[in-house]
Amino acid sequence: MKQFFAHLMAKWNVVILPAILKFGVFGAGAVALLDSSSIPVPMDILIAGWVWKDQQRFWLYCLMAAVGSAIGGLVPYLLGRAGGELFLLKRVNREKFDRLRIRFEKQEFLAVAIPSALPPPTPWKLFVFAAGVFEIPVWVFMLSVFCGRLVRWLLLSLLVLKLGPGAVGMVQHHALSAFLVVIALAAIGFAVWWRAKKRSGELETAEPES
Repeated sequence: MKQFFAHLMAKWNVVILPAILKFGVFGAGAVALLDSSSIPVPMDILIAGWVWKDQQRFWLYCLMAAVGSAIGGLVPYLLGRAGGELFLLKRVNREKFDRLRIRFEKQEFLAVAIPSALPPPTPWKLFVFAAGVFEIPVWVFMLSVFCGRLVRWLLLSLLVLKLGPGAVGMVQHHALSAFLVVIALAAIGFAVWWRAKKRSGELETAEPES
């Protein structure tokens, strides 16, 4: 079994990974869409490879991957929205389910943005599925996934540019520090979003001048 996995990893590093990296910027979006919608892909490793290979356009790979992830995430989101409450209750107990509901109702943006920004082994698809179950508006869902993923991969890219592709392992071993940084950035994004939402509500309720 160990020999099989060693052979598989060698095949991945020598054949599969170089082939995927050739797709470039559009490949980042396509692979991220695949990763978010159905088949898990080691996106951090791929982003690190793309960024290291094409350093001047690192931001473009992060942007395209974030867009692809937001679009691909609609698949588990819509599955949850179509009636996933019973399915979710089979995976978590009622107490955790209620905590998730309260979290999504009070902080719908952060409830998705933070898991989207965290590295593995964060159960990202569980939060995306729950976002559908608790009927978060589609535009809020996509914006939160996009922002969270963009923050995650921009931070990873900066580390790759400074330390090399090995920064992926460092991020995984320092998930707590990454979590704190993400919390701070996500809080800023949430504050901006909440202020815009509040201002929009004030404009809607304002009486027209006579």
